[in-house]
Amino acid sequence: MRYGSASDGTLPALGGLSLTIQPGESVAVMGPSGSGKTTLLHVLAGILGPTSGQVLWNDRDVARLSDADRTLLRRQDFGFVFQQGMLLPELPAVENVALPLMLGGVRRSEASGRARALFEPLGLAGLERRRPGELSGGQAQRVAIARALVGRPGVVFADEPTGALDQSTSAEVMRHLTALTSHSGASLVVVTHDENVAAWCSRIVRMRDGRIDGAEVQA
Repeated sequence: MRYGSASDGTLPALGGLSLTIQPGESVAVMGPSGSGKTTLLHVLAGILGPTSGQVLWNDRDVARLSDADRTLLRRQDFGFVFQQGMLLPELPAVENVALPLMLGGVRRSEASGRARALFEPLGLAGLERRRPGELSGGQAQRVAIARALVGRPGVVFADEPTGALDQSTSAEVMRHLTALTSHSGASLVVVTHDENVAAWCSRIVRMRDGRIDGAEVQA
């Protein structure tokens, strides 16, 4: 992935990089600022198209899909957890979780039922009608995890999902995120600066200057 051109001397944001993520695997992508880890996440998720190379998902090259097909892929096959949660403040928690399903054409009653089913496993029972402003930071991030999982995605992408949380709340969020993605069979890709967050994942991929600098399988 190159943001400039080779002629202007700009180094590629990603270069010579090969990575395979197995079904149900949790992978933490780590590296210093500017190492390319967020760019990698965006390319894997089809948010950015690579300058060259392939991004294969279920034998389809995501890089060659149309914008409309990539949008559909992200809605149906991928889930996302962001650092700030990105919940809609005017909607109660259960509607925030159900919203992706309703945007995909699922009836409100079915979408709400599937959303509610995730609240107890995430330790959120009884909070379904609270709005984001009435939730703690950890609770709001667990609602965001529910939203990412409600569509039963094949992969969940999490960009610094605990960056705004204290260490104790961060551990709680990662415990729920890794447990529920593993239980559902989804792969998990987490971009993080935090070794404590990475420790929850089954593999750590370390990046430097747009390349993989090492990988560690965790016990």
